[in-house]
Amino acid sequence: MPASTPAHAGTYGADESGLICGYVLGPGRGARALVSAAAAEWLAVRRQAAPAGNDGGFLWLHFNLAHTGSQPWLERFAGLPGDFFDALKEDLHSTRIERTDHHSLIAVVNDVHFAFSFEPSEISTLWIHVDRDLVVTARRQALRSIDQLRTAAKRGDTFGSPIELLEHLLRAQADVLVRIVRDVTSRVDGIEDELLANRLDHRRVRLGAMRRLLVRLQRLLAPEPAALFRLLQHPPGWIDEAGVLALRQSTEEFSVVLRDMSALQERIKLLQEEIAARVNEDNNRSLFVLTVVTVLALPINLIAGLMGMNVGGVPLAEAPHGFWIVVGIVLDFTGLAGWLAWRSRRRD
Repeated sequence: MPASTPAHAGTYGADESGLICGYVLGPGRGARALVSAAAAEWLAVRRQAAPAGNDGGFLWLHFNLAHTGSQPWLERFAGLPGDFFDALKEDLHSTRIERTDHHSLIAVVNDVHFAFSFEPSEISTLWIHVDRDLVVTARRQALRSIDQLRTAAKRGDTFGSPIELLEHLLRAQADVLVRIVRDVTSRVDGIEDELLANRLDHRRVRLGAMRRLLVRLQRLLAPEPAALFRLLQHPPGWIDEAGVLALRQSTEEFSVVLRDMSALQERIKLLQEEIAARVNEDNNRSLFVLTVVTVLALPINLIAGLMGMNVGGVPLAEAPHGFWIVVGIVLDFTGLAGWLAWRSRRRD
């Protein structure tokens, strides 16, 4: 194998082939960084010899698909199955792990952007190919879980097999989801406290945005159970029992996080219903006040309209105390209308 050179792992950029970082990993060894030229030579040795020809280790390559040179490089040097490139072109981005006809794994994993700020649009896809001695990950935007995996490799964490690397990635994604659920829970707690203090403000809009975010996360991040079941029942021959058990445990962690998401969605829904009920009550109260004012103004408007007609025979027109008599009649009818309205309100 040629001597390795420093990888471009310190930045989010990529080299001329679109490679962000490349590492040779293996049992009991730290990560050894490779650039694209060294990775191409490693892959050439892989094609010409058994996996042991690469010292029993495996290669992890991480690509930026936004770079125009990444896909041609993969097609030329990586020897990936066509299923991987078909997955890159699909519009279906639901999280899944599938076995290909070439006894490798194709995983489609959704994750949040590195600079995630609770916007549903800040969720992107990571495509993964896993074989007995090669792992290829590719994305278009910088994602949190894959960045955590890069950090772990840079600080010297060991990964004994490609399945262990995949499991570490899935656990990192589950950790990202746990943090999102905690942050959303903290925000919901604050809104609930303000609701109890009768400070509604614009909280319904915020609750709606968080609920839409959780629904989108759950829809995209929940692994497809059918594909996962088929994989765990009939894994490729190069995956041992420990690897299958690790995959099963990581998916169970996903299940726990997704249940927490469902419970948080239900809580947000109840808060939205409570806020809507309070707004409804305030609207009903305002409508009642408007109705009472209209009813109280009805006698004076009616009598004023009758007395103001320029026709003969208007009552009390010549009486010296006619004005005060009319005022008294208006006050009596207004008081009666007010009493009826108050009585109706108390009965309700």
